Amino acid sequence: MTTLNSEQLLLVTRDARGVVTLTLNDPARFNALGTEMLSALQQALDAAGRDESVRVVVLAAAGRAFCAGHNLKDMAANPEPAYYQKLFAQCSRMMLTIHKLPVPVIARVQGMATAAGCQLVAQCDLAVAADTASFATSGIHYGLFCATPSVPLVRNVPAKRAMEMLLTGDFIDAHTALAQGLVNRVAPAEALEAEVEKLVQSIVNKPRVAVAMGKALVYQQRELGMDAAYQLAGQAMATNMMDAAAQEGARAFADKRQPAWKQ
Repeated sequence: MTTLNSEQLLLVTRDARGVVTLTLNDPARFNALGTEMLSALQQALDAAGRDESVRVVVLAAAGRAFCAGHNLKDMAANPEPAYYQKLFAQCSRMMLTIHKLPVPVIARVQGMATAAGCQLVAQCDLAVAADTASFATSGIHYGLFCATPSVPLVRNVPAKRAMEMLLTGDFIDAHTALAQGLVNRVAPAEALEAEVEKLVQSIVNKPRVAVAMGKALVYQQRELGMDAAYQLAGQAMATNMMDAAAQEGARAFADKRQPAWKQ
């Protein structure tokens, strides 16, 4: 199924496995995160979160750029604190929705991702980049420190690497992004979709309940001290083991066979 929102800014597709692909569809504006694009993303992500048959969300983009972040022309045309606060709050809400979604979100990065576009890549649970992709938190070049992009960036990239990106605004290439932990995999541009599909297929073969519980646990325990993290993780594993999927997995291991999960 394929649909377009009323502004035709976001292309939404879904396959029979429950894999939803959201494609930023404003290439003329480098898929900028204006209020309309943010609203379209929020609506689509909320819908995916409510649908228990969804297994994976892939975030892709049309055109040469993945996402150039917020549009500075729009921001310069509205020099009001209320406008800026609303815009950044709207963007933060969308980013947190990705964070809290019960299914993995994979960024498929075919081109440059700058400022809030780089933030979007960092916020996704997984990311696969074309070898032609590039990344930057470039706001500093225009007098604007990328404060909100720094939130997921420093949770993905070592602190000094993140600080260098934030303070210089300089681009890094896809292989540097891979080495620094910003993306999981890099593929030739013509093989990008196939590389994403390998990751998707590996995830949809796993029980949805275990994936959802695991994603939530990883992010929760990361913000805790070690004692509290172990306590939370132990509770999560005990709860997970009581689920039918884990029970079937344990029986399959004992029987030396593949699990027969009911999705």
